[in-house]
Order: sequence, then structure tokens, then C-alpha cells
Amino acid sequence: MALIKIQNVVINTSYVAAVRLGEENESGEKSVSVLMITPQSLLFPWESASQNLYHYEWIEFTSQAAIALQDYFSSCNNVIDLLPEYEESNIV
Repeated sequence: MALIKIQNVVINTSYVAAVRLGEENESGEKSVSVLMITPQSLLFPWESASQNLYHYEWIEFTSQAAIALQDYFSSCNNVIDLLPEYEESNIV
């Protein structure tokens, strides 16, 4: 587990399910989106397991925060890149 602080948001990396790097948002700004999954507590023990036990939320970062997250999640110290030579332009 690691905690990372981006502007006024502290993220527990244990709850990061996915990260979208280098996207553009609706206004054309570069952005990074982080999918957070957090467990929801059951209020009543008889609630069934068929209910959704997790809360999913995409958090979008732009500007300096997007650059910092791009660097963090692109670093070989934090993430293993399985296709380091991969470029989107090489897709056939």
C-alpha cells in the first residue's frame, strides 16, 4: 500500500483498479483518470452477497496533477511495463 497526494486528494493505491493515461477530456485538455474501488459496508448482516459490495468511481485529473500522475504511473519504480516498445501508432 502507498498513499499518494495529488493537489488536495490523497489516494490509497490499494484501491486503484485502473488508470487511463494521456487522455483528452471534453475540453481538449490532457487528463489522467483513476478508477477507485472501495468496499461498501453492509448495514444489515442479512443483506445478500448478490448486491454490489463495492463502490466504483472514476476521478479525472488535469493540468499539473495529470502530469504528476502520468509520471508516477509510467515509472518503472511503480508499474511494470509489459510492452515497453509499444506505441499506439504500431497497431495494425
